[in-house]
Amino acid sequence: MIEKRAFYIGGEWVQPLSPRDHQVINPSTEEPCAVISLGAEGDADRAVAAAKAAFPAWMARDPAERIALVETFLEIYTRRKDEMAEAISMEMGAPIDLASSAQWGAGYAHTKTFLRTAKDFQFIRPLGDHAPNDRIVYEATGVCALITPWNWPMNQITLKVIAALIAGCTMVLKPSEESPLNALLFAEMIDEAGFPAGVFNLVNGDGPGVGAALSGHEDVDMVSFTGSTRAGIAISQNAAKTLKKVHLELGGKGANVIFADADEKAVKRGVLSMMNNSGQSCNAPSRMLVQRERYEAAVEEAAAVASAVTVGPASEPGRHIGPVVNASQFEKIQGLIETGMKEGARLVAGGPGRPEGMNRGYFVRPTVFADATNQMTIAREEIFGPVLTIMPFDTEEEAIRIANDTPYGLTNYVQTGDGARANRMALQLRSGMVEMNGQPRGAGSPFGGMKASGNGREGGVWGLEDFLEVKAVSGWTEDA
Repeated sequence: MIEKRAFYIGGEWVQPLSPRDHQVINPSTEEPCAVISLGAEGDADRAVAAAKAAFPAWMARDPAERIALVETFLEIYTRRKDEMAEAISMEMGAPIDLASSAQWGAGYAHTKTFLRTAKDFQFIRPLGDHAPNDRIVYEATGVCALITPWNWPMNQITLKVIAALIAGCTMVLKPSEESPLNALLFAEMIDEAGFPAGVFNLVNGDGPGVGAALSGHEDVDMVSFTGSTRAGIAISQNAAKTLKKVHLELGGKGANVIFADADEKAVKRGVLSMMNNSGQSCNAPSRMLVQRERYEAAVEEAAAVASAVTVGPASEPGRHIGPVVNASQFEKIQGLIETGMKEGARLVAGGPGRPEGMNRGYFVRPTVFADATNQMTIAREEIFGPVLTIMPFDTEEEAIRIANDTPYGLTNYVQTGDGARANRMALQLRSGMVEMNGQPRGAGSPFGGMKASGNGREGGVWGLEDFLEVKAVSGWTEDA
């Protein structure tokens, strides 16, 4: 049993003020794999105080020096890759090969991209030729509370922490209590890299405890949160009392619009993307909209592809999917599968219960529903499991109407051989991101949504700017 009860505050590992043990459960076995301590308001106060004390010097430091420390961190992160992948796989159920590639790799890629972005970023720049003595200054926002989820832990931690570090902010990280081990390992790497005491702090805890204490804290200047829309609303309400900056990356219910002229791999690509990470991605293409001429063939193909997806323990190598993260998520997904059946959607693959031969672990059968309507529960709610909903459409206008008829607005997908139509769709879909014909967004592309999917953008220059305030200065003397 791993025991990791300490928090990282002010450059030191310290014990909680009032220890409260929390077991971390391995979702492949349903057995405890570690014990951490959940903090309380006093622990949050200590961490915020350390970050506040460290802020003036860190903000004033030459950006090149901040960048150099992040480069040192990246060397350590690369060297300790296997440790990080094993922690993620054990605590949240990502198969070890996925944890070693995509899960660890997301943190590596984001850090590399931020470093490249930062080296070209002008923290002080001219307003324009019309005002030669005006300058625009990009200045660190201040003390930031960073609250991250369990599903892509290194992806979200690096998107927030690395951008904040380069921007000159100090911070308190509260990782998910469902997957805290990777964050504690991350803190060890920050410590080894030699960042000044108090610049980065970590306190474990739950949302109502440490999360609420941070989001409402009068000495926190910004909250950056990734998680559910429900929690995002609560954080916004709590943060409003102190008028702090709030960045939210929330849920999604992405539409994958497949026209009759889409390439032959479009359906398979959509199904496998949905099942990736056991369906636990906010940008998953969970609603597949298929043009009528291709609909029945697409349903048959989707069912076959999903049925061929294997499910297994996270510790085993291979291309299978692992369990979902915990018992409550498992039960939620099972309930939504049952609801889909009761509301009249046609079950063509998977269904309720664990896969055959499995009686322990939070394993969900890769499931596909056809003949759904956009008003069914499985088409409205974010399931966050390996469950795909397919529905038909006839015209481009109908596809746009269905795709946009959702509270969410994170990622939509378009598959068509008609370039003009693809462009029209991209401009009319109400989401922060649109991916077309299987082409992923490039490194540094901004990640984020609109409507109930949140606000703000992470990644690249937009992610860096999210942790910066803009100051307008007149009368600047260039040679001073």
